[in-house]
Amino acid sequence: MTTQADTNLATGVNASAEARTGALIALLLGAFLVFTTGFAYSSTLHNAAHDTRHAVAFPCH
Repeated sequence: MTTQADTNLATGVNASAEARTGALIALLLGAFLVFTTGFAYSSTLHNAAHDTRHAVAFPCH
């Protein structure tokens, strides 16, 4: 027999796992974008990322 407390606990655990999964995906995507543009051979792509970092006050050199 499942009680309301058991259901709330299971829902909270699932929501927490989903939040961690979303955060991990966002972290990996962000790291990919930063490193891809940071080490890009295309000067246009690299300079666009460089100017964006300066615009948000992120130190890059």
